[in-house]
Parts: sequence; C-alpha cells; structure tokens
Amino acid sequence: MFISVIIPTYNRLGILKKCLLALEKQSLGSSIEGYEVVVVDDGSTDGTPDWLRSNPNEVPHVRLFEQSHAGPAQARNIGVENSHGDLIVFIDSDLVVTRNFLNCHARQLIRYWTKYGNRLCFTYGSVINTSNFDSPTLEPHKLQDISWAYFATGNVAIDKDVLVKSGLFDTSFTLYGWEDLELGERLRSMDVKLIKCPQAVGYHWHPSFTLSQIPDLIRIEKERACMGVLFFKKHPTFRVRLIIQYTLFHKLLWEFLTIFGLLNAHSLRPLLSFLINNGYPGLAMEILRLPLNRIGVNEVYKQAAIDGII
Repeated sequence: MFISVIIPTYNRLGILKKCLLALEKQSLGSSIEGYEVVVVDDGSTDGTPDWLRSNPNEVPHVRLFEQSHAGPAQARNIGVENSHGDLIVFIDSDLVVTRNFLNCHARQLIRYWTKYGNRLCFTYGSVINTSNFDSPTLEPHKLQDISWAYFATGNVAIDKDVLVKSGLFDTSFTLYGWEDLELGERLRSMDVKLIKCPQAVGYHWHPSFTLSQIPDLIRIEKERACMGVLFFKKHPTFRVRLIIQYTLFHKLLWEFLTIFGLLNAHSLRPLLSFLINNGYPGLAMEILRLPLNRIGVNEVYKQAAIDGII
C-alpha cells in the first residue's frame, strides 16, 4: 500500500516542523510501498509555506498545497483530492508521532481487511496531550487522554475509496469544531467499524495554559456551539444531542456546577492565577472548563433558538 498523510495547518510553523521531521523518520514494514505527507496550508501568516518551499531536503516526503483561510474541512478535502495513496492518514499539525506510527496503522488495518474481506473500517490511534515543546514524546499517557470520539481526525487511518464514498468533509463547517465527527456519522451509517490502534501514538502539543488564552477559549466555545447546532441539523439524533450537550441535563449540570454563573472566567481569575503561578496550569485549565462548558451549552441553546430547532 501507499500511504498519504493529510495535514491541514494554520500558523503552527514551530510545532509543524517537529511534526514533519518525526514523519520523515518512519520505520516501514513490508506492506508499505511508500508514503507522502500532504500539507495543506490554510492561509498561514507565519511563513509556513515559505519554510516548506525553502527546505525540501529536510522534509522530502512533503507535498504542499495552499488555500485562503477557509478552515480544516476544505483543507482536508484538498489534501485527499490531491493525494496519491490508497490509504489516508489524518493527523493535526501539532501532533508528533512515533517511529512506527504508520506501520502500526497499516498492520492493524490489514489484519481487519484480511479477516472480514472488506475495507469498511478505520483505525484510531492514541493521542497523548502535552505542553512539553522541547521533548513532547516524553509525556506519559494520562486519564485525560482517553477519547470516546468515533471519528476524530487527530489520528485516524482509512481506506481512500471508503472515505471518498462517504462524501468527504462538509465544507459548511467553517468555524471551529465538529466537521470530523459529522463525517463520522456518515461513516457510521455506512457500517464502517472503528478499530482501536493504541500502538499508533501521537503526542498532541499545546502551550501551557495562561490567563491570556481565556478570550480565545471563550471564542472557541462559541464557535463550537454554532457548528454543533449545524451538526445536529444534519443529524437530528439523540446521540448527536449528547455529543454537543444539547440536553436539559447538560444545561442544568453546568448551571449547578458554576453556581448559576457565579463561578465564571472573571470570578475564577485569582484562583487560576494562583494555580498557574504555583506550577499547576493543567489544574487551572480543568477548573476553567466549568464556566467554558456553561458558555458552550448556553450558546448551543441560543443558536438552536435562532435556527428554530426544538
């Protein structure tokens, strides 16, 4: 098989370099004829395309495509449409993978294809979150790293023909979130099976939490809510209601846990600052998730009302 790794990126040059250099060090098994890394730049302003064009010897597997800033859904579609592989691997541009990453995905898929006589499956690798930029692969696996998502493009591999038959990503998801899980619902309707592949490990880097990130985190929650309602409009099922937290239970839960909004990004600021200053930015982020979830759920209800959804 020939593998195409699809990576959309937007202003992530620092960690993207680590991501691409890790992909250049892959140890391939006999089942893999070769691979390419298709990077689709989503209108970056940090010099990403220039660096890729100027350093072809450092990243010889990379093929670069560019688009105006239109979001990851369209970027991934461009990547798939221009790919040469019969197997597609999706990762994010802030993921640093291990040396046997591609081999693990391929081996697990071949095992399923051989056993069941079809390719109606995809593999889902492990994603370990880390804020260690210098050595991201030193991060241990944590309870918070467990994901219950069905199809999350941070670390998945799927047969290209199966993916194309699903219709690819819906480009109406222009804001943050849900475009991959929405595609997952269509794959589920095709009876495409999720196969866990914990040996295919990727280390997802993000900077340590600081107070300056709060406005952006609030913006993201509001964008996720807007896209979540679009997700529900396309798939009006109870499962999707639960995924986007569009239930009375979730609304009451976050109201109670924030004491009806008394615990918010402003009132929690002194506690968050204390935790960050004493070396606990992760705990501070977990506490901030309480008001962020309340914001997100309230925005879902607000957007649903605007769209006339019950």
